[in-house]
Amino acid sequence: MLQGYRLGKHVATQTAVTPRPSARVRVQKFGSFLSAMIMPNIGAFIAWGLITALFIPAGYFPNETIGALVGPIIMFLLPLLIGYTGGKMVYDVRGGVVGATATMGVIVGTDIPMFIGAMLMGPLTAYLMKKIDGLWDGKIRPGFEMLVNNFSAGIFSGIMAIFALLAVGPLVTLFSEAAGRGVDFLVSTGLLPFTSLLIEPAKILFLNNAINYGVLTPLATEQATETGKSLLFLLEANPGPGLGLLLAYAIFGRGVAKASAPGAIIIQFLGGIHEIYFPYVLMKPLMVLAVIGGGMAGIFTLVLTGAGLRSPAAPGSIIAVYAATASDSFVGITLSVLMAAVVSFLIGSVILKTTKNPDDGDSLTAATTKMEGLKGRKSSVAGGLAGSASSSHDGPIRNIVFACDAGMGSSAMGASVLRNKIKAAGFPEVKVTNLAIANLKDEYDVVITHQDLAARAEPLTASATHVAVDNFMGSPRYDEVVELVRASAAAEHGTDPKNPQPVAVAADADVAADGTEPEVLAARSVILSGKATTREEAINEAGQLLVDRDAVDVSYIDAMHERERSVATYMGNFLAIPHGTNDAKDLIKRSAVSIIRYPEGIDWNGKQVRFVVGVAGLNNEHLSILSAIARVFSDKEQVSRLENATTVDEVLALFGKVNA
Repeated sequence: MLQGYRLGKHVATQTAVTPRPSARVRVQKFGSFLSAMIMPNIGAFIAWGLITALFIPAGYFPNETIGALVGPIIMFLLPLLIGYTGGKMVYDVRGGVVGATATMGVIVGTDIPMFIGAMLMGPLTAYLMKKIDGLWDGKIRPGFEMLVNNFSAGIFSGIMAIFALLAVGPLVTLFSEAAGRGVDFLVSTGLLPFTSLLIEPAKILFLNNAINYGVLTPLATEQATETGKSLLFLLEANPGPGLGLLLAYAIFGRGVAKASAPGAIIIQFLGGIHEIYFPYVLMKPLMVLAVIGGGMAGIFTLVLTGAGLRSPAAPGSIIAVYAATASDSFVGITLSVLMAAVVSFLIGSVILKTTKNPDDGDSLTAATTKMEGLKGRKSSVAGGLAGSASSSHDGPIRNIVFACDAGMGSSAMGASVLRNKIKAAGFPEVKVTNLAIANLKDEYDVVITHQDLAARAEPLTASATHVAVDNFMGSPRYDEVVELVRASAAAEHGTDPKNPQPVAVAADADVAADGTEPEVLAARSVILSGKATTREEAINEAGQLLVDRDAVDVSYIDAMHERERSVATYMGNFLAIPHGTNDAKDLIKRSAVSIIRYPEGIDWNGKQVRFVVGVAGLNNEHLSILSAIARVFSDKEQVSRLENATTVDEVLALFGKVNA
């Protein structure tokens, strides 16, 4: 329940001086950067692996014509993709182009797959290009921008390609040869299994990316081009150690740890998401011996059988492992995974049987929180362990708040949708309100924010349960919140949570302070066929309708754009509700709402929008019409009626009918 965010208490500490990141954090960020260059291109690695396995002379279906693809893909395509991706991460498409161009230098200057060189030249060239562009930013005469940009990119990337050819390529070749000799030494002396002493703890500390993608994958790929396979691909990706550890918890664990382990096995072994088992190690650190032992057993089996993979197995699922297995290595790979799981299970079982066993969800929740701290962000999979460990709020749920930047548009719509769901469920008196994040106080039971704003809300409401959503209109998290309310009610009244007694729900005021409903939506603020073709133009069009009604100052439109740049106002169900920032409330003269329909649709940051609702609100006077809009857009039949409306009166009547 409520997976993906923490339950319970949050502690926020503010200091005057931001501490310098630790060495672990710096290595972790570096590893994440390397991973981000490789992971988007894993499909190309797999394509190369499949073509190699099928069509080279030693493959399943030897074909000289098709097999000719193998060399160019590994020597040119893959390094160029990595160089482009690394450059794009630093300086968008311009960085990708100059990064790929410079990468050609290291490719031409060597006769080995130049992944490490691409990881260096792509980001470095993009970073330097960005700095160079900054030197004359704003100083180029109008009309000459394209000329300067194209020639500067061409000249500089050409220089970097020559530098890579003459200097970087030879150095990377020397490093690769030295690292290869080191691996050969470890294999020949039987010491390679001891790399698990480094790899397995590094995985749990999220330092594995620096090892895997910085060293192992480039070396493994080079080996695979020569021999058709490499065991280095499986040193970190072997799912056996995690499988064994989770099996030990499933059989010999207690409480939540035992109950949640079977589900974690499916995610880890079949889904390939290894981080799901990290909290099980962190709540009993001695269990790291189990995964180390399992890793050593798996590597020893690989060395003994000579098995290997053709390409990276990402994610580390048994399905991905078998898909990348060389044709002569299926037995060896199977034995490696099996032996790793058996050894990890045996060691883990002994530890669980001979030491004090965690028996409740608090240990697992704390371990998950600790893991998220090590990772530097919330875990989308392991976070669910915390959710299952603490399935209810401390005490009854009375106040739920939606928080957004301005507290008048997105949050009001989301609050209305959830309020309706809670009313329909008929649970204890629950008030669903909305606020600007800046106005939050630590007095709410549940706080709901857009996922991009969660980090701002949590320190202000440390004792609340936090829920992050990416779709205010139709998020499945709302049903989870209702279930949380259900469990809270059952705990308070001692009733069956699946069959509670209906209780009245508090309704927010949907009228003005004087008891009258203001004319927030007027006929002249409704357009059935907007003229805009882009998101920016649509915001201008919606904002201008508010200006024309003398509801806002014209500069409020700029604040609407600023709000959109910080957090998108797409709500789901073809609806966007652009509105100003919290700081722009002084620009609002009176509450007003505009509605524009775009029959052909508008691209709204990757989402299709057909209805744009401009919002300006004071003193909650606009909440009534927003509540009506929320009800309409949460009903597909009502949305269809809106799409087919031929007059403004039909639109107004539809909202009036819903609001009655």
